[in-house]
Amino acid sequence: MPSNFSTLPLAPAILANLESLGYLQMTAIQAEGLPHLLAGRDLIAKAKTGSGKTVAFGLGLVEGINQRHFAVQGLVLCPTRELADQVAKELRRLARANANTKIVTLCGGAPFGPQVGSLEHGAHIVVGTPGRILKHLQKGTLSLGHVKAAVLDEADRMLDMGFYDDIAAILSATPPQRQTLLFSATYPDTIRQLSSAFQRDPVEVSVEAQHSERQISQHFYEVEKGQRTKTLAALLGKHKPVSTVVFCHTKQQCQEVTDELQQRGIQALALHGDLEQKERDRVLVRFANRSVPVLVATDVASRGLDIKELEAVINFELPRDPEIYIHRIGRTGRAGHKGQAFSLFIASEAYRVNAIEEYLGSTITLEELRDLNLPEGFRLTPPMVTLCIDGGRKEKVRPGDILGALTAAEAITKEQVGKIDIFDHLAYVAIDRNVRKKALQVLSEGKIKGRRFRVRAIH
Repeated sequence: MPSNFSTLPLAPAILANLESLGYLQMTAIQAEGLPHLLAGRDLIAKAKTGSGKTVAFGLGLVEGINQRHFAVQGLVLCPTRELADQVAKELRRLARANANTKIVTLCGGAPFGPQVGSLEHGAHIVVGTPGRILKHLQKGTLSLGHVKAAVLDEADRMLDMGFYDDIAAILSATPPQRQTLLFSATYPDTIRQLSSAFQRDPVEVSVEAQHSERQISQHFYEVEKGQRTKTLAALLGKHKPVSTVVFCHTKQQCQEVTDELQQRGIQALALHGDLEQKERDRVLVRFANRSVPVLVATDVASRGLDIKELEAVINFELPRDPEIYIHRIGRTGRAGHKGQAFSLFIASEAYRVNAIEEYLGSTITLEELRDLNLPEGFRLTPPMVTLCIDGGRKEKVRPGDILGALTAAEAITKEQVGKIDIFDHLAYVAIDRNVRKKALQVLSEGKIKGRRFRVRAIH
C-alpha cells in the first residue's frame, strides 16, 4: 500500500499544498481508502477519531470540485456542530490549492438567516448537522441536485442520536449516481442497513482500533463505592496533566464531578447536552487552548473533540461496550505523542474490565493508588488564561490582527500568545498566565484593526 501522497493521482497544486501543510506520509486510513475514493468507489471505512479520515474524504471532495460551477457538489453530514466546524476548517486548508472553493457550514444552534445568505452567494461544499440541512432542504434554501459525493462522518453516532430518517431524506434529495462515503468508529447493524439502502457495491476498509502500549499507557484501579471522585482528584494531583478529559455516563454525573473537582482546587469544566451552543463553544475553546486543565464530558458531547496533545483520558466509570473504551482512550497518544489512560471501577463492574481484556486480547494488571489525599491547598492551575474580545469574523477581525495588537508594544512576545479562535461576533485568545494582566491592558487600551473592542478575562 503506498504511503506517500505523491503516489496518488492528485493535481500538482494539491500535492504542493499538502506538503506545505506538513502532510507527506499517509495514515493507514488514507493509504487504504484514498485509492478507492479517488477512483469514484463508494466506501465504508471503519476508523476512529484521529486516524486522518477528514483528510481522506476531504481530498476526494476537493479534487472533484468544479469551481466554475456554483452549485453544491460535495456534502458532509456530522453528528455535532463542533465536528462540523472542525471538518469545514480542515476542508478549507485542503482547498487552498483550488482558489475560490466555497465551503459553507450549516448547523443547528446558529441563526438560520445568515446561513441562507451564505447559500445564496453560492457554495461548492456544504458541511453540517442532519437536522439543520434537512430544514434548509424543506424551506427550499438548499439544493442538493448536483451533489457528486456525500460523506457521512461518524455515522454510528448520528444513528445513535436518532438521525436515520433525516439522513435518508437528505440522501434522497441527491442524485442517485453520487458517490457515498461512510465513516464510522464502530460497525453496528444499523450501519449495514444504511449502507445497503444508499451505497452501490461499497469497498470496505478497516483500520485497527487497538492502541499501542508504547503510545498509550493504560492503568486500571478498583475503588471502593463512593471513592471515585477522591481517587480521580488524587490521580490528577499525582500526575498534574495539562489537559485531561474525564468521561462520565450522564449529564448529571458530569456536573457533579465538575463541581466536586472545583471544590478540591482543580479547575474543571463540564461538557454535556444541556449546555447552550454559546456556552459549549466557550468550554471547548478554553479547554483546547489550555486555560482549563480538565474537561468532564459525556461520550455524545465529546464527539468531534479534536484536542492536540491531550495528555490523559480518565474513565470515571468504565463503559459497557469495549469499543467505546477504545474510542475514548484513542483521544490521547496521537500524532506520535505519548498518552495515559486511567480507568476507575468498583467490584460489581469487574465484568467490564474482563470484556475489555477479551477485546484487547491481553491481560489487564490492576494497580493500587497509595496516598489518596491531596496536599493541603493543592491547586491544578493551567498555563494559559483566555481573554474574550467582543469582535469577530463579522467585524473582519482575524487572528493576525489580534497577535499584531498584542505584540506591537513588545511587552508581550508571540511565544506568550496561544491559540486564537474567531467566531462571528467574538474572538478568544489564550495568553501565558504570567502576562495576562499586561495583555488585558494592551488590548483594552489599544486598538485592533484601528478599532477599540471590549476585552475581558474569562474565569
